[in-house]
Amino acid sequence: MRTSMEGAVMKQIYFSESFFVKYNDLMVEINSNTISSEELEGKAPCEYAYRAMRSQYKNVLSKQFDNIVILSGAGTSVGIGVGGHTGKTMKELWQSVVCKIGFDKIRHFAEQIGFTNIDKEYSNLEELISRAILATEFLNDKTEKIQDLISNIEAIIRDCCTIELPDNAPHSLFLRKITSRKLKYARVKLFTLNYDLLFEQAASRGGYVLVDGFSFNSPRVFDGNNFDYDIVVRSNSRLMTEENYAPKVLHLYKPHGSLDWKQVIGNGKMSFIKAYPNENPLLIYPSNSKFKHSYEQPFFEMISRFQQEIRTKNTLLISIGFSFYDLHFKNMIVEAINTNPGLTVVIASPDVSNEETYSELKEKAKTMKNVILAAETFCDFSKSFPYSNIYDFSNEVIEDESIRQ
Repeated sequence: MRTSMEGAVMKQIYFSESFFVKYNDLMVEINSNTISSEELEGKAPCEYAYRAMRSQYKNVLSKQFDNIVILSGAGTSVGIGVGGHTGKTMKELWQSVVCKIGFDKIRHFAEQIGFTNIDKEYSNLEELISRAILATEFLNDKTEKIQDLISNIEAIIRDCCTIELPDNAPHSLFLRKITSRKLKYARVKLFTLNYDLLFEQAASRGGYVLVDGFSFNSPRVFDGNNFDYDIVVRSNSRLMTEENYAPKVLHLYKPHGSLDWKQVIGNGKMSFIKAYPNENPLLIYPSNSKFKHSYEQPFFEMISRFQQEIRTKNTLLISIGFSFYDLHFKNMIVEAINTNPGLTVVIASPDVSNEETYSELKEKAKTMKNVILAAETFCDFSKSFPYSNIYDFSNEVIEDESIRQ
């Protein structure tokens, strides 16, 4: 990591082909130009740097795109919840497993299946489950015990993801902003890799309609064709075609499953319905088998739609809180960047400033105008996300006028 002339480490928080921002405790560097302490006008270097970064990515997000696609990762849920029950990082999830099962039991289990990379503070839960699933194929005498422990871990994961949206969560503000555009444009597509129901809760509280692939009758049954339907307002007072579309509608896709999905079999036919709560929700748990499951319905429909959307011209892809450790989605995004000149990618995650993260995408950002990375939390990104300047606010009550700026 490069240091300034004073020797303090410079932290880079914004990466793009024509604009970058770095800072330390003494100064800010923008596009190789040093902002001295006098030029900071009394602002802390951190404050000045983040203001410059936000001003820049707001300019990008304010452009008019025909198609907006959101990819939401764990970062949109971490630390959010009610009563201390909040979304967790993978490390926190591992610690929950250790706390509830006991490290000695997990270590003994790891020895049985040949998993050597075990540590009480943090071990890769996905690798452990993957190894356990593989072990069931050759440790026949221990298969039942292995399956039991896998089931216990999966139950802990479900419990950790069963969280309630607090009143101050950024999800509601974010939904309001991403849907604030002319109705003649395509509906915003929100893909979330999280199992939890935070976006669904925010939509319910805000009166949004989610087109999520499930029918509107009861029981709500999944059919990919439902994504091709839209909602219109039939009124004789509507004169323009674009005004017939109902406001506050967006698409929701959950490629890894959801706590309110249930697989049912009836009359020799398998189907998927909305049911919450249910003891066995349809989820792709963290393991190497998720690639196999991604080719099964309804997951395949979700992933296919994502790939299709990011190949569309004049598309904005916003990735929030996604680590890019999921190679399936990372490869689709990189391929789209390389082949779709009409795709703009904005990556927002606080760990962007870490040197060891997003290395391939940071290299692309140096030479490609359509790749941008910002070290930003979901909460701050939602506050800075611009309303569309062509949106009609006359029928919308805005609690904080400053967020229009």
